[in-house]
Amino acid sequence: MSEQAAQNAGETVTADFWFDPLCPWAWMTSRWMLEVEKVRPIKVRWHVMSLSVLNEGRDDLPEVYKELLEKGWGPVRVVTAAQQLHGDDVVGPLYTAIGTRFHNRGEGATLESVSAALEEVGLPADLIDYADKDTYDTELRASHKEGIDKVGQDVGTPVIAVPGADGEQIAFFGPVVTPAPQGEAAARLWDGTLLVASTPGFYEIKRTRTAEPDFSNLA
Repeated sequence: MSEQAAQNAGETVTADFWFDPLCPWAWMTSRWMLEVEKVRPIKVRWHVMSLSVLNEGRDDLPEVYKELLEKGWGPVRVVTAAQQLHGDDVVGPLYTAIGTRFHNRGEGATLESVSAALEEVGLPADLIDYADKDTYDTELRASHKEGIDKVGQDVGTPVIAVPGADGEQIAFFGPVVTPAPQGEAAARLWDGTLLVASTPGFYEIKRTRTAEPDFSNLA
């Protein structure tokens, strides 16, 4: 059964979501997904991916972006360590706590913000030590690869995957949207996502971004 058919039948269906805490666009899409959980029978499963991994070995990037990617290892390593040591259920709440600080509050991708997020969700403070360790980089890279393998190499974050017409997962980069739709608008975008996922041979709709991420309607 396709996800659209399952949704129409009132069954709870699953969306897999890959994110890098660093990315404001992934953050925006993730807030949309949480809104969809309120208005449609879906459950989001959260997974890490990494822009730092995605862009390894590239020499054509601006220096300022290279510096940002170097900082990006810390937050995603902490989330991965939390998942490995405390289970999958901590990933979503920890991402929310980190992203709220990074993006909504404008604190930036600092380890101080990550530490505060760990405290907020009741996780051990010493998880921050993994920011500078490669202890779980194998698991981080495996999670990243799982998402990228579903969607292809020429994308970034976020990646979402839903069952298509035949039940096999179809993955997309995005949707990239600002501000995050709420209420019935969120539901309509979700329904449209399922519609294109169920269309054999569909790959892409895109236009040039003319607006920056708008967090004004997020708590």
